[in-house]
Amino acid sequence: MTEARLTTDGGAALVLSGSGERPASVEVVGPRARSTATLTGRGKTWRAVVPLRAARWGGPDLPLPSGSYEVRIAEAEARGIRPPDAIPLTQLGTLRAQLDGWTLVIGPPMDPAYDSGEGQDALERRYATRPTGFENAVFFESFYGRNASCNPLAIDRELSRRLPGVTRYWSVVDLSVAVPEGAVPVVEGSPEWWRARGAARLLVVNDWLRRRFVRRRGQVVLQTWHGTPLKRLALHRPGFDPRRAVAVIRESRRWNILLAQNPYAATILGKAYAFLTRPIWVEGYPRNDVLTTGDGTATRHALGIRPGERVLLYAPTWRDDRDQIVDFVDPVRLAAATDSVVLVRGHSRTLLPGKDAEGPRVIDVTGFPDTSQLLLVADALITDYSSVMFDFSVTGKPMYFLVPDMEHFRGELRGFYFDLAAHAPGPVVRSEQELVRAIAEPDPDAHAAKYAAWRARFNARDDGRAAERVVARLLDQGFVGAG
Repeated sequence: MTEARLTTDGGAALVLSGSGERPASVEVVGPRARSTATLTGRGKTWRAVVPLRAARWGGPDLPLPSGSYEVRIAEAEARGIRPPDAIPLTQLGTLRAQLDGWTLVIGPPMDPAYDSGEGQDALERRYATRPTGFENAVFFESFYGRNASCNPLAIDRELSRRLPGVTRYWSVVDLSVAVPEGAVPVVEGSPEWWRARGAARLLVVNDWLRRRFVRRRGQVVLQTWHGTPLKRLALHRPGFDPRRAVAVIRESRRWNILLAQNPYAATILGKAYAFLTRPIWVEGYPRNDVLTTGDGTATRHALGIRPGERVLLYAPTWRDDRDQIVDFVDPVRLAAATDSVVLVRGHSRTLLPGKDAEGPRVIDVTGFPDTSQLLLVADALITDYSSVMFDFSVTGKPMYFLVPDMEHFRGELRGFYFDLAAHAPGPVVRSEQELVRAIAEPDPDAHAAKYAAWRARFNARDDGRAAERVVARLLDQGFVGAG
């Protein structure tokens, strides 16, 4: 019989034990992370301790991301190892876990008293409308707390350099999310999260605010957004939906300032979000500073890419009609056909429902925290309609546009603000075979004029100093201070 327990001795862990010869391996395996057990035993009994923590990409050792994990014991069925008794939901400090058969479910370390509609209502009443003064603090959130990245991360770095005494809170879905050095992670929905969001004078976010956020008098929200738009968004999406229109306008009224990468984006975002009478700062994108000033050596090392290897980054956008990344490319086949390492980067919306791509010379980097570092190490980008195209062009490196569903996407799903095929600064291809041919037979001169026009239109302010300018404006206007 197999016995199991969840413990915090030495850190959160799943402990399994049984009789007989110890198995060759014990793991807990999820779609985006795994952890391997330390095994002991000499024939009569065995014991496996699986830490519910993992380190990825050379980063810190952090709790496993929330989700469902399979407990795998080598040759369990052949050796007659049966599932242990179920373990109910258990608080383990940095996370919660429960075991049912060979399925381990992990969640954020939320106190059960607050993990309900009533509990959240009570926290909102306690913190969101409290009349006390503000803290000398900034509240950051990127992609709904799934990671600490994008423009908020670049602004955090510059702000911490200029004002090291300012408290920097980062909203995270759970404690598996790595936050910048010196920052304070606050788990979404926890009392600490509600308090920090209500007490911070400045909020820096790159997507919608949630949980009935009401901006307090004197509080400032900088909405950085997360890309120059090609595909239609917000009020411009196909089909009129009154509820969507109300939600969009309600959301944009929560913002004080909107950041745009370029004048084109400022015009589109201002109209799409009815943000027409408040300031839009056109300063380039802070997240792109590293593409001018950075060095990708450390990231290549963290990803396990050998010096001299060509790197292709496949980064498609998400689709309204599917949860997971599109399957227009077989990354293993692409790596072999192009003699390259292929990095697969799904959109943040595909992080939780999807799972890592695997295979020789294929690295799934959907869970990698900072897209800008991936752009820095890539020798070429393969995308479709993703705004990453407007960022990667800062590098001047080749781009390929794989768009087998262009008519469907343009006509039924979203629509475009301009004709991509007419302006694309690289080959527009409809199949994997066409893509491989385009990579194998590059013709830079064929797209040089379009690439130059593209950069002049979209990257004029991406000069490596965008974060510096944004933080300087925040300080000049008194939105954050020395204390």
